[in-house]
Parts: sequence; structure tokens; C-alpha cells
Amino acid sequence: MLIEVLGSGGATGTPTPGCFCRVCTLARTRGVPYSRMGPSYFVHELGLLIDTPEESRLQVDRAGLTHIPACIYSHWHPDHTMGRRVFEMNVTLRSWPPVTHPTEVYLPQQVAADARAHLGLWEQLSYMQSRGMVRIHELRDGESFALNGWTVRPFPLRETYVYAFMLEGDGRRVLIAPDELVGWQPPAEVVGSQPLDLALLPMGLVEFDPFSGDRLIPAEHPILRSEATLEQTLDMVRQLHARRVVLGHIEEPSCLTHDDYLALAGRLQNDGLPVTFAYDGMRIEV
Repeated sequence: MLIEVLGSGGATGTPTPGCFCRVCTLARTRGVPYSRMGPSYFVHELGLLIDTPEESRLQVDRAGLTHIPACIYSHWHPDHTMGRRVFEMNVTLRSWPPVTHPTEVYLPQQVAADARAHLGLWEQLSYMQSRGMVRIHELRDGESFALNGWTVRPFPLRETYVYAFMLEGDGRRVLIAPDELVGWQPPAEVVGSQPLDLALLPMGLVEFDPFSGDRLIPAEHPILRSEATLEQTLDMVRQLHARRVVLGHIEEPSCLTHDDYLALAGRLQNDGLPVTFAYDGMRIEV
């Protein structure tokens, strides 16, 4: 199985407009892997796109993808959904009548409910369905579906409006959690008797500089009550016992460059954690 990181950034892309810090300056001058678009993954063997950030059309084009057979959404937040116009690629207007190749769009139970309440998500997806661009599938909690012989099982995290996905097939197990791990403890059915071959997780906020130890986020900042930190994420990694872990959803305010993440990964690996950090265009073989 090949998983491609279409976008490794988080709610704040890199570079951030108007910012000229070291991280953003390197991103502008060097591009990928220093620059980062919004969070999205493509599972090639399944033809499955996970989330559509604002830059989704650019990501799909950059990856050379000509069709998206299926897509699933982890939650309604704009950095995960606002690029859904990417599905307009499914209609060829040069012919008459237009040729359509719809994407099967899967909405877990709470995502479907939230789509009806936020950002006009349901209205736009319904319009696209009426034009043959997508076909909408609502999933009940506990319901899974099959793609190319693999089972995809969404399940809610502690923040129950957000879903992670367990992919199982050919004797392999892959966990993809695009965002919002705050307060989550990996349940027994995720850890399982067979180790995960890959866990793809959000890295969390960098509360302390991993090299100097300096505090980067004030202790009283309310974001520390609503978002997991890198240290908390690493505690989850220790519980998962996955063969390989890739951390994405990397925020520009973390103040670390691609080179810093390479150095930090080396340190974590020396400590026995099989962790690397995602970058745009990264291709992960499982």
C-alpha cells in the first residue's frame, strides 16, 4: 500500500501570508519540503482521498492524480473541507452531454450531521451530487465499508465530532487520524493483538522547544486545554506500539523547519520511537 501526503500542514499553512519568520522565509525561498499545504492524504491502493483542505485542487494536480474514486471526511473544520471544489474535476465539459466520473464521498455519522450545520457543506455536496460530481454515502457509527479488498472503519475520537480511520487488508493494519487527538487514549481494538503497520497522526502543538526546552506557548493559553501537545502525542505513540509512526498536521507557529524535524526524528528514533515527520509529497509504503 502506498499512502501519499498531499498536505502536511495544519490549520495554518507554511508560509503564512504576512509572516517573515525563519520558518516562513525558508518555505518561500526553498518550497517543498519546507512549505506545507493543508492536511490531506491519498491512499493509492484504495483510491481514497482523506479530507480536502483549501489547497486540495493544487495538491491533487501536484500529485498527478487524474481521478479520485473515493473520499472520506474526518470532521467539518474548514482546513479539512474547504477545498471540496476539487470534485469539479469529475465533469468533462468539452463534450456534450458532459462526461461525469463521480467520487464516492463517505461521511461518518457526526460529520454528516455537522455538514448540515456548518459552512454550507451539505448544500454544496448535494449540489455536486445533482451534477454527477459526487455520490454521498452517510455512515452510521460502527459501520465500515470496503475498497479494493480493504476494510475502512471510521471511529470517533474523544472529541466525538472527529473521526479516525482504521484500514485493514492483506494482513496489514493502518491507523490514520488526521486531527484532534486531545484527551484520546488508544483503545484495545486499535492497539490490537497484531501491531499496527503504520500510525499516521497529528503531531500536536509544540509547547516547549524540543532542542532548547524553552516554553513556546504560555502555560495559561487556552489552546492547551483544547489541543494535544507533541509530548501528549508521543505518549499515545508509546501506547500504540506501531511499527512506524508518521506525524503530520504540522503548524507554522511551531517555529520548526523541515531540517529541525529531521533532527528531532533522529533523536526520537534513538530513544526507540519509530517516528518521522510528514512533508508535502511524502510517499509512505506500507
